[in-house]
Amino acid sequence: MRYGVALFPSKSFQEKINSYRKRYDTHYAWIPPHVTLKEAFELKDDEVEAAVRNIRELSSDLRPIRLVVTKVGSFYPVNNVIYLRVEDDPTLLELHERLNSARFIQDKPKYRFVPHITIAQDLSDIEHADVLDRLKMLEFRHEEIVDRFHLLYQTENRTWKIRETFYLGGE
Repeated sequence: MRYGVALFPSKSFQEKINSYRKRYDTHYAWIPPHVTLKEAFELKDDEVEAAVRNIRELSSDLRPIRLVVTKVGSFYPVNNVIYLRVEDDPTLLELHERLNSARFIQDKPKYRFVPHITIAQDLSDIEHADVLDRLKMLEFRHEEIVDRFHLLYQTENRTWKIRETFYLGGE
C-alpha cells in the first residue's frame, strides 16, 4: 500500500487555500492542503506497525513547528506546480531529514526539499503563467504553530486518509 507523511495547517487556513485549489488543483478532492514531509512510498501490511514505531521514535524529541506561509511560488520549468512557500523552520527541516533517512524507507527524495503547500498543478504552460501572475498579486501571509503530523495511506479511489497521528513536543 502507498503511504506518505504530511502535516496539515489549521482548518481555517485550509478553507482559504481550498478556495483556490478547487479551481486549479487536480488533486483537490484527494487530500486537504498540506506540507509533504515524505513523498509517497510503499509499505507491506506487516511493515506498517514497525514504521509507526520508527516515526514515533524519530520525532519524539522534536518541538512543534512554526508554520509561516509567505508568498506564492512555482516549480516551473521543472513542472507547472504553483504553491504557497513555507519558510524554513528548524524542526520542519529536521523532521523531513529524519523521515527521509528512516529505517523503513529505502528510496531517497526525487527533489530538494522546498517546504510548500500546493495550490495548483497539472496546468498547461499558458494556464500556469496566467494563474501564477494572478495569485502573485494576492496576500497569503499566514503564521501558526503546528504540533502534529500524520502518516497517511492512499485508498483505492486515490484519496489519502490518516493512518496515524504523531504529536510534537509530547503527546
